[in-house]
Amino acid sequence: MKKDFILPDIGEGIVECEIVDWLVSEGDTITEDQPVCDVMTDKALVQIPAVHNGVVTKLYYAKGEIAKVHAPLFEMQIEGSANSSEAQPAAAPAPAAAVTAASGSEDFILPDIGEGIVECEIVDWLVSEGDDIVEDQPVCDVMTDKALVQIPAKYSGKITKLYYAKGEIAKVHSPLFAMTHAGTASAQTAQPTAASPTAATQQATHASGPVAAVTAAVQGKALASPAVRRLARELNIDLAKVAGSGDKGRVYKEDVRAFADGKQTSAVAALQQVTAVTPAPVAGGSRTEPIKGIKAAMARQMVESVSTIPHFTYCEEIDLTDLIALRLSLKDQYAKQGVKLTMMPFFIKALSLAINQFPIMNAKVNADCTELTYFDDHNIGIAVDSKIGLLVPNIKGCQHKSIIDIANDLTRLTEQAREGRVSPADLKGGTISISNIGALGGTVATPIINKPELAIVALGKVQTLPRFNSKGEVEARQLMQISWSGDHRVIDGGTIARFTNLWKQYLEQPSAMLVAMR
Repeated sequence: MKKDFILPDIGEGIVECEIVDWLVSEGDTITEDQPVCDVMTDKALVQIPAVHNGVVTKLYYAKGEIAKVHAPLFEMQIEGSANSSEAQPAAAPAPAAAVTAASGSEDFILPDIGEGIVECEIVDWLVSEGDDIVEDQPVCDVMTDKALVQIPAKYSGKITKLYYAKGEIAKVHSPLFAMTHAGTASAQTAQPTAASPTAATQQATHASGPVAAVTAAVQGKALASPAVRRLARELNIDLAKVAGSGDKGRVYKEDVRAFADGKQTSAVAALQQVTAVTPAPVAGGSRTEPIKGIKAAMARQMVESVSTIPHFTYCEEIDLTDLIALRLSLKDQYAKQGVKLTMMPFFIKALSLAINQFPIMNAKVNADCTELTYFDDHNIGIAVDSKIGLLVPNIKGCQHKSIIDIANDLTRLTEQAREGRVSPADLKGGTISISNIGALGGTVATPIINKPELAIVALGKVQTLPRFNSKGEVEARQLMQISWSGDHRVIDGGTIARFTNLWKQYLEQPSAMLVAMR
């Protein structure tokens, strides 16, 4: 059986790539996961692996040509199948989109969501069978063990079948749903207006769309796919100012174009008030739910950490009075430039400066504790309490970044993490972590190390407390308790105490931190 290999999603916003080199030729026998070709996007060089064993029968592009995402890249004869259409099993999942001639429907294949992800849970369907959808309209939310991901439609058309129920596990490279294209005979017969994306979108979301659009505008955020965001960038349009016509205020290409042409009508004048009817509680009741996705991954990670790493905790008090005054003096100035300057960027930069003199804090140890690996880059992770569980995205290369650069990265990662949509690349490669329990009101904690890192610090809330000054006078100071957890196999108490003293010095004396920043 011959099958087309469909070029999968390579990254957010990537719609095409250049064929840099073919690593196989027509007629070659290949195995699953064998590299087939190198492709170049506008962000990186990516190697495309095979998903089946078999023989390459056709390469659809020459070296140097531009290949399209979601289009056939090469054709191959699957190992163990007959080379005839009659031998093809009817239910066999295909990496390419399968088109049924009789019905005119096409299967949407669940693409690669991220490195190592082979399955995901269907959290919610945003459409139903029979619904008209438009290109880039969100179809469903799926949960991996790393993030909540929204799957958009590739074309305009009509949903004919949903292959999974809510809560079921879907496989990557298998059909997720079936649909007919707008403009095909079956789609036109079933719904003559399906060719109008704006009309279809408004029809599908007439109840919730306007209210959600106003909510999104009030919050200053915009829900949109990478393709829509790219169009907005090309037209130099701020998506936060565009009223989306989609579900929950999602912005579509038609909304952006209408805004650019000055034809977009204003959103509803006020949010509708919805009264929820709460059922009476049942005494003595209980419910059981499975631990899935992020929560399951965190459970495994924490058990692995505490069962293999001998933790020890070191606490200290830091006087932030001068740093808080410095930050307040700069806050409004940078806010005008669109920079959200919180205390955290100062903590991160000071931590990076201290790591320069204590590289052991930015290392990892192998499984049998016989080797240490020191990292040149300070990839500092920030624990975020997201709606899908605890996520720890990290800011890459903090040793090379200014406080303002770190502030911008922190804002981006925090917003994405709170929505559960942080990129897998931002979750990988962390070297040391910070947990800000003070944001929720805590003062002291014993954080668990984010293995394979060697240390993590918890920041308590800032408290105004009396302290004696150098003259013996009592004055109000702004103090924070911090709690370190270290891997006692390779970090001793003296090392973490000296490291903390240096970090503390940078925070208590901002001038010393500025001098250390070269």
